Amino acid sequence: MPFPDFDPVLVKIGPFAIRWYALAYVAGILLGWRYVTGLIRRQSLWAHRPAPATVEQIDDLILWITLGIIVGGRLGHVFFYTPSIVWTDPVEIIRVWHGGMSFHGGAIGVFLAIILFCRANKLDVLRIGDLVTACAPIGLFFGRIANFINGELWGRPTSLPWGMVFPGAGPLPRHPSQLYEAALEGIVLFLVLRWATHGAKLLNRRGVVGGIFLVGYALARISLENVREPDSYMPIFPFGLTMGMMLSAPMALVGAWLIWRGMKEPLPPAPALPAAKTEASDPKAADPRTNEPA
Repeated sequence: MPFPDFDPVLVKIGPFAIRWYALAYVAGILLGWRYVTGLIRRQSLWAHRPAPATVEQIDDLILWITLGIIVGGRLGHVFFYTPSIVWTDPVEIIRVWHGGMSFHGGAIGVFLAIILFCRANKLDVLRIGDLVTACAPIGLFFGRIANFINGELWGRPTSLPWGMVFPGAGPLPRHPSQLYEAALEGIVLFLVLRWATHGAKLLNRRGVVGGIFLVGYALARISLENVREPDSYMPIFPFGLTMGMMLSAPMALVGAWLIWRGMKEPLPPAPALPAAKTEASDPKAADPRTNEPA
């Protein structure tokens, strides 16, 4: 199956170009922001604890998250995948328009941004992390679709009927692993987290939603690394491991610990609902037939 003839540039005006990849980041951040504010406003999700932040505080957090994604994602790509440019071409580090972003680096950047923001605003790091990770699959979905449009991060050779011949990847059909990741890391993981937040009401348990995200992403990424072609400039690791696998394994361990910790922690009692006052339950209510107390 031939790869569709996508142009990675949506619009070009003079020297300025708007790329699908940039739009994917914008869409993921904006939709994630609106999703989180919707969670904040939905009172039924906060039966045991009030929402951990106000809508206004989430509005301020978006700038911190954006910086964490960009700076962390770029530095993660440099130090995890192309450390040689630090001494061969250090200026390349800031040329983000040349491509090269790491999810794991972006995740570390977002984590640090959340810590700094919560310290500055005296908020609960675990509960804010739950909100941020609840919307993270939205950005992952758009990012993987952008990878596919760019014809990058393709999969290993395959004989399956939906294998694609990617430009620059040789004549063999390959797994469209970007679409696999968009489905698992984006759609499936979002649905799992949606159940956790709206079905099981796990936003009341500190760190559990974040733990589910970490475990879910790690399992999806580790499994799909088996069909994703490793970067050509990466060394060959023993036992068939890849850098993505090794970076994801600690995420699964931390996520499992967060789930265990959050489920073990006692929930505060739900506030009692005010009892409805009726004439039958009020001994001083007047009997309408005699106009005297019943």
